[in-house]
Amino acid sequence: MIYDDYGRPTLNLRISVTQRCNLRCPYCHKEGEMSNPPTEMSLDEIRRLTRVAVGLGIERVKLTGGEPLMRSDISRIVEGISEIQGVKDLSLTTNGTLLEPAAEDLRKSGLDRVNVSLPTLIPETYRSLTGGTLTDAVSGIRAAVKAGLYPVKLNMLVLKGINEDEMVEMVDFARYNGVVLQLIELEPLGIPSSFYCSHHYVLDGIEEKLEKQALETRTRSDMHSRRVYFLPSVKVEVVKPIENTTFCARCTRIRLTSDGKLKPCLMRNDNVVDLLTPLREGADNEALNKLFVEAIRRREPYYRSE
Repeated sequence: MIYDDYGRPTLNLRISVTQRCNLRCPYCHKEGEMSNPPTEMSLDEIRRLTRVAVGLGIERVKLTGGEPLMRSDISRIVEGISEIQGVKDLSLTTNGTLLEPAAEDLRKSGLDRVNVSLPTLIPETYRSLTGGTLTDAVSGIRAAVKAGLYPVKLNMLVLKGINEDEMVEMVDFARYNGVVLQLIELEPLGIPSSFYCSHHYVLDGIEEKLEKQALETRTRSDMHSRRVYFLPSVKVEVVKPIENTTFCARCTRIRLTSDGKLKPCLMRNDNVVDLLTPLREGADNEALNKLFVEAIRRREPYYRSE
């Protein structure tokens, strides 16, 4: 296990396998990538860089995008990573619209679990917001549950004026389908300030209501002190904004962009470390290992108390 200069272990690697997407969600922060890169990492490059990361003590890998299922080789990517000794958890985040035909194969390839973005249960709102079809996303969620991906988590980004009155229905949907619901507060990252100001919805009041309804409440110290509410037959997690010192103080993540750059902090683009260029120029594992260590050395809390 390797620690940064602030005593935080680096345990989680988020790999953006593509910036391509079949939807047009206006709130997508693209894992901090501000433009579509001219190149994507290949299957072998992703697998090799993941192996280096795991050698440094990273245990959990999440595949992100864009939409990861836009990659025709996504099952092979999953298989290649799942075979690396030391990977304890392999997950994927998706909009779910392409998941139904892929879920079973992903599970057989070694995927453990999946997060599905589901902002609304109203078909017209879903189409207006994302450009997609709600039934495709719902079918993908149910296929993931059937395939044995566990847990399946629904990411509901709560947006003022759009879906803030749907949270009760979403809790019922999660309960009925046997999935975990994550209520997420909008971040002012990679989106127009006008969209943030119009649609930011503070979740403090929702947490107070959940606290009263919950049979049990826990705090996930491994996930930035996130609160988890155990309601009858369903679990609800609340994801608060990262603009706070607690989130940064407990951060264990590092990101690998779709064009092969290590990004020590979601909020910054001035301290990235290029891995793909050296790899393609013949760098050996020792050289790649040093670049990983350098990127981890550059990790520092974006928000921190003086």
